[in-house]
Amino acid sequence: MSEANDANRRDFLKTASGVGLGLGLASRAFGRGAKSSGRVIGANDRIQIAAIGVGGRGTYVSEKFAKFGESNNSCQIVAVCDVYEKRKRMNAEKHKAKGYSDYREVLARPDVDAVIVATPDHWHAKIALEAMDNGKDVYLEKPMCHTNEEIKQLVDTVRETKRVLQVGSQTTSGDQWWKARKAIADGMIGQVLMSQGSYHRNSIEGEWNWPIDPGAGPDGKGDDYIDWKTWLGPAPKRPWDADRFFRFRKYWDYSGGIATDLFYHVVSPLQICWGQAQFPYKVMGSGGIYVFKDEREVPDTYNLMAEYSAGHCLILSSSMANSQHIPGIIRGHEGTVVMVENGEFESPTDHITVKPEVVWNEKEKKRTGVTPEYEQKFGLDPIEIPVDLEPDMMTRHISNFLDCMRTRQKPHLDVETGARAQAVINLSVQSYREGRVLYWDEKEWKATTKPPAKV
Repeated sequence: MSEANDANRRDFLKTASGVGLGLGLASRAFGRGAKSSGRVIGANDRIQIAAIGVGGRGTYVSEKFAKFGESNNSCQIVAVCDVYEKRKRMNAEKHKAKGYSDYREVLARPDVDAVIVATPDHWHAKIALEAMDNGKDVYLEKPMCHTNEEIKQLVDTVRETKRVLQVGSQTTSGDQWWKARKAIADGMIGQVLMSQGSYHRNSIEGEWNWPIDPGAGPDGKGDDYIDWKTWLGPAPKRPWDADRFFRFRKYWDYSGGIATDLFYHVVSPLQICWGQAQFPYKVMGSGGIYVFKDEREVPDTYNLMAEYSAGHCLILSSSMANSQHIPGIIRGHEGTVVMVENGEFESPTDHITVKPEVVWNEKEKKRTGVTPEYEQKFGLDPIEIPVDLEPDMMTRHISNFLDCMRTRQKPHLDVETGARAQAVINLSVQSYREGRVLYWDEKEWKATTKPPAKV
């Protein structure tokens, strides 16, 4: 990282950590000399974990880590942090851990080896960056960040600090993606042409209309108190709004809606299937608010289209007002691999299917008079490849993260793979909001309206 980039990142972190906190904690320096390497974790050491942000998702993930740790003594939750007193108290009691309102106090604890970051999206990168500078490994809930600038900052900081960062899209630890990756690498579908997937659902809470606690807010007492100023952090300042706090995914200030919440579970496993994580070349997002005419800003129906320099494209669809999925598949010139027949990317499956392209094989036989090598190897019937269902995706993802903390290897959804998934998602959101096609300048790591040279 250049000195200029490092200085920019230090300024960014300093601003992010100080905005709206007002808790009298001195800002620390974020230069290279201030970084902590963290403790060396032995094979039999119990890893100490803190959960920052313990709303619905943070509560679930920390419970999963705790349960996994109880089963094999591999880890334990030692601290929780939230700006909502009720959530903080309940999770602290559940894990018999210390509760905090200020995440910086958590990061200052030398006995904390790793943090789970499960705050609203606009805080994800800020806390993860500070955590790594404090020598902590990071389990970072998807999406990994909120802005394009944060994508590169996270990648640079992982490289610089040599911390382990696992993006928390547990789908990527499912066995089907790795089996599809091998099938494609083995040439079973020929040249990759197109990937498709979806994420559809149709329910009140599935549409982010989570319950609102009526007494909670900045004027609440005891359990009802919410530090709204801190929660807003780097986002624009606004008066208290319960809908924005409890249903933040409906608003651009804190989320990218369908794209960042749901498509991350589709794009990131596809990046694994392709065999090499890739930045997009050209991206378009489309859709609209067709059904739910409430306070929301993000669309309830959304589509993403992207092209890649390697010579293939990506098509994704989603609606919060219809629950019918399309299959998750990758099309090649010589065949198609079906990873998710029912289209539910987060659901387990016991097999993937490779379907040969019959027409192509017949044309080749007529043209050359020789049975193509593909047909000689595999025949023309669909090929089912078994998938390992044990353990479940979440357990695999947690286990992989903890193993990598000990070995210092890259996890399943490492920062590089996560960054490339994040780029296509962020560009689609920007395209939708600006009403124009956008391109990704891979050299500069930024969006552009003009086609860059293909890398």
